[in-house]
Amino acid sequence: MSVTKEQVLKALSNVQEPELHKDLVTLNMIKNVAVCEGHVKVNIELTTPACPMKDQIKGDVEREVNKIDGVNEVEIEWSANVRQTPQSRMFLPGVKNAIAVGAGKGGVGKSTISVLTALGLQREGAKVGLMDADVYGPSIPKMLGLEAEKPSVRDEKILPLEAHGIRVMSMGFMVEPEKAVVWRGPMVHGVVQQFLSQVDWGELDYLIIDLPPGTGDVPLTLAQSIPMTGALIVCTPQDVALLDAVKALRMYQQLNVHILGIVENMSYFRAPDTGHEYDLFGRGGAKKAAERLDIPFIGEVPINIDIRVSGDKGTPVENFEKTDEATREAIMSFVRNLAAQVSIKNSQQQAPLELKIT
Repeated sequence: MSVTKEQVLKALSNVQEPELHKDLVTLNMIKNVAVCEGHVKVNIELTTPACPMKDQIKGDVEREVNKIDGVNEVEIEWSANVRQTPQSRMFLPGVKNAIAVGAGKGGVGKSTISVLTALGLQREGAKVGLMDADVYGPSIPKMLGLEAEKPSVRDEKILPLEAHGIRVMSMGFMVEPEKAVVWRGPMVHGVVQQFLSQVDWGELDYLIIDLPPGTGDVPLTLAQSIPMTGALIVCTPQDVALLDAVKALRMYQQLNVHILGIVENMSYFRAPDTGHEYDLFGRGGAKKAAERLDIPFIGEVPINIDIRVSGDKGTPVENFEKTDEATREAIMSFVRNLAAQVSIKNSQQQAPLELKIT
C-alpha cells in the first residue's frame, strides 16, 4: 500500500509548533508534501529564519511521519516567512516588524544589544534594518564602522547606509563628530518622524530601533507614530539597574507597547584562561524580575572583551565568527528567543491562512 499525502498531512497535524501551541497544518506551515515510493519530502515554512525550536520541530515531524506504514525516509526542506505586525505596512511600507530596544538607564549596553540583535537576525537569513534613535548619544555609526559615511537622497527619500548586510540610519550621520546635540522635545520628535517617514527602508523583516535610555520624548514619539511589534528591555543584574529597567517597562505598558522580554547584559564574566565564571554584578536579577512581572526572559549576555573590542573597532561580525563558542551561543540564544517572541505576538493577532498543498 502506497503512502498518500493525506496520510502525511494527518500525521503532521499531530506535530505542535512548540511556542505557538498549534499544529503545523493549522498554522499553514506545511507548504508542500511530496511522496514517492516511501520517500516523503515535506516543505515547512517557519515563522522566522531564527526559529529556536527548529531541531525540535524536525525531530517531531520525523517521528510522526515515520509512524506511517510504508515510509522509509523523511526529508525536510525549510523556508521562512516572517509574520508581520498588523497594520505595520500602513505606517512603514515594507517593514514587517518594528522592535524598540530600550533601557531605564544608560551604560547597560543597549546599543551593543541592538547591534547584536540586528546582526544575529541577519545572519539567520532575515532582512534587517537598524535605526539609531538615540538622538543625544548616537553610537551605532562607530560600532558598525560607518563614522565617515553619509547617507544619500533619492526621490526625496533618504537612503540608509548598509553595513554587514543590514540597513542603517543614525543621527550620527547628520551631525559633526563630538558635537553635542542640544535639542528640546519638538526637534527630537521631528527627527524621529523623519527617520520613520522619509527613510527608504525597503523590504525588512525586522527594524531594530535603538532608543535613548530613560522614559523621554523618543519612545513616546515612536509609540504614537507607528504600531510597534514590541519592546525589548535591556538591563544589568544590579538591583539599581533593575529598578530603572522596570520603570522603562512600565512606561511601554502605559503606551500600550507589547513587552517582548528582558535581556540581562553583562550578566557574568567567564575567565578565558580557566573558564570559571564570575558574577561581577550579581546574576539572575533580570530573570527573577521577568518571572515577577510575568514577561519573557530572553537571555543572558556575558561580559566579554571581544564584544567591547569589536564595538570600538566597528567590526561586530567578529562576535559571531572569532569570539569563543560559549559567548556566540549566548548571543544567538537571546536573538532566537526574541525572534520567537515576535512570532508568538503576531500569531496571537492573526488568523491562520488557508492551507494549500500543491
